[in-house]
Amino acid sequence: MKQHGPWQIVESNEKYRDPWVTLTRDEVIRPDGQPGSYVVVNLKPGVCVLAIDDQNNAYLTREFHYGVGRVTLEAVSGGIDSGEEPLVAAKRELQEEIGIEAATWTDLGSTDPFTANVVSPTQMFLATELKFVETNPEGTELIERVTFPFDDVVEQVMSGDITHSPSCITVLKAARLLAGS
Repeated sequence: MKQHGPWQIVESNEKYRDPWVTLTRDEVIRPDGQPGSYVVVNLKPGVCVLAIDDQNNAYLTREFHYGVGRVTLEAVSGGIDSGEEPLVAAKRELQEEIGIEAATWTDLGSTDPFTANVVSPTQMFLATELKFVETNPEGTELIERVTFPFDDVVEQVMSGDITHSPSCITVLKAARLLAGS
């Protein structure tokens, strides 16, 4: 048995794996002492990037996302490849998805978008001093680059028009940081 906080893991079995997701079912002794099972989904670690230009315009993505079955408005987001540093992944994703390179990068920390049974750490960045280049999206991506005044983006988070949690946190952290500068 392995102690896991107040839980004890009796047995752990991987049920599914692909390049993005691993699903594990644990047989456990719950905190109340009763037996049970617990399923944990591990997603590939990711990045979330908010690009803001010198005129205080923010650049977001508009894209249909299969999981939620609708078009969403988000900061640039993507997975960190094996052995890749988060900043390298952030730079790659920003260029691939919306054709932007940035001279200045600010690390805004990390977030765990889910905590009960999904592990999906996401590193957040603010990208400034922008230069526009060609995009290079993956075959699964039909991404539209959209531009809004940054204050409008903050309002879109607050009104619920932007629902992607890493994007919301990145926007609010950037707003706090920029308000102090």
